[in-house]
Amino acid sequence: MTRVKRSVHAKKKRRATLELTKGFRGEAHSNYKRAKEALMKADSYAYRDRRNRKRDFRRLWITRINAAARENGTSYSQLIHGLQLAGIELDRKVLADIAVRDPETFRRFVEAAREASAA
Repeated sequence: MTRVKRSVHAKKKRRATLELTKGFRGEAHSNYKRAKEALMKADSYAYRDRRNRKRDFRRLWITRINAAARENGTSYSQLIHGLQLAGIELDRKVLADIAVRDPETFRRFVEAAREASAA
């Protein structure tokens, strides 16, 4: 079997890792072994937090909708149930945006939900 020299590819791989860890603290941006470890940890955090961001935003939207709903004399759960009965299909992102930017429109949604749940 012929001998394979890996110098070029090995250096390329190490250089790429060190480029990705630019800005990290301590040896994590200059020492290849530490950089590789830090990069693996950073990638796992990034993967996890891309999913957690969706969770966090949903919590924020629900909090905003609940606050606006309570200003209009109802609770979040009653509002969502009423909207469902009224056939109004708005997701929480849009509903939260309406609650913040256009309180009058949100008030009309609350009234529609109240009427649907009363009927």
